[in-house]
Amino acid sequence: MNHETRLQALSAFLKAQRGKISPEAAGFPTGTRRRTPGLRREEVAQLAGVSSTWYTWLEQGRDIKVSSSVLDCIAAALKLTVDERKYLFSLALETSSGITGASLLQDEQPQISASLSRIITELRYCPTIISDRRCRIVDWNEAAAHVFINFEEMAFEERNLILLLFSRKEFRRLAVNWEHFASGFLAIFRAYYGQYVEDEWYDRFLTEMKERYPDFHQLWEQSKVSSAPEVTIEFRHSKAGKMLFELTSLQVHGPDDLRCSIYTPVQGSTTETKLKQLLDA
Repeated sequence: MNHETRLQALSAFLKAQRGKISPEAAGFPTGTRRRTPGLRREEVAQLAGVSSTWYTWLEQGRDIKVSSSVLDCIAAALKLTVDERKYLFSLALETSSGITGASLLQDEQPQISASLSRIITELRYCPTIISDRRCRIVDWNEAAAHVFINFEEMAFEERNLILLLFSRKEFRRLAVNWEHFASGFLAIFRAYYGQYVEDEWYDRFLTEMKERYPDFHQLWEQSKVSSAPEVTIEFRHSKAGKMLFELTSLQVHGPDDLRCSIYTPVQGSTTETKLKQLLDA
């Protein structure tokens, strides 16, 4: 992410977060006429204890000096979550994730350990996917191949979760609420985007997605920031029918920043039984 792009991302994020807070929730009267939903810039500045002009410049993406203490005040004023606060700091301070220049240029498929491979194999009735910081699928178990798609037939660069969500009809048909399903992955991707501000791959990828898929841009602008959202997802599988899963994301500690996404059948549902039938067919 180059300097100008980083400032634009910061501007868009601050505007989006300001628009989510109602005046009532922040203690401001609602009687005055408002052109847009959410707080005004001067109200955020008042809550954060900074000048209205300075906050306006920050939200406009101007190249101004910021400090951690002031960012803390802005994060509190905007009621940011832990992940959103990290995202704000990464963009405003251009903080490094600690990866080296060589790591940024590393496009080869990360290798997973034999023990991790065994773990996801043992999760026989829980579709499980291992992905890297660019949301590229590194490994998966048999259950994931049956529920989602046969990833083995794709090249590594094509096995990008964000790309698959928008490019493959199988993914669009699978989730009952596809937008909710996609938004969860975009929230994870945005967290990575803020964390790895040095890696220009993200900007190239986002530009390509916006050009190729018109609905991507809208969902991206609306997406939240979350390193590990836990959600219940309803699938309509072409063979098994209705399936309910609870998604849990775990970080795999190591140099490649891998993520383990586990889809656990909802207890009390018929999902596990249907999954067993798929695997035994």
